[in-house]
Amino acid sequence: VQLQASGGGLVQPGGSLTLSCAASGFTLDYYSLGWFRQAPGKEREGMGCISARGAIIYYIESVKDRFTISRDNAKNTMTLQMNSLNPEDTANYYCAADLSNTCPPRGYDYDYRGQGTQVTVSS
Repeated sequence: VQLQASGGGLVQPGGSLTLSCAASGFTLDYYSLGWFRQAPGKEREGMGCISARGAIIYYIESVKDRFTISRDNAKNTMTLQMNSLNPEDTANYYCAADLSNTCPPRGYDYDYRGQGTQVTVSS
């Protein structure tokens, strides 16, 4: 069972990035999926979740109008489209999966957590 985030990199303020989360060893169909990030010296921050049924919630207001979560069960992947990035978005981003039909509450510890990808927003 493995989750791997990819697509990170260096982007200028105001720019966009698309992150992907790929699963191997299991199918994501029955899992609710979340995106998290952690910046150096800061606590882990849950950004949002897409449930096994496709419902989306955002855990923090600062990304709600800028980030979009989607999933493709046929490809066993999840995507995070990030727009209007700013330096405060700099962090290591990773995905997580929880065997549940509905999104866990903010702060919940998902069943599986994957390897992250670094996003740096800087001019």
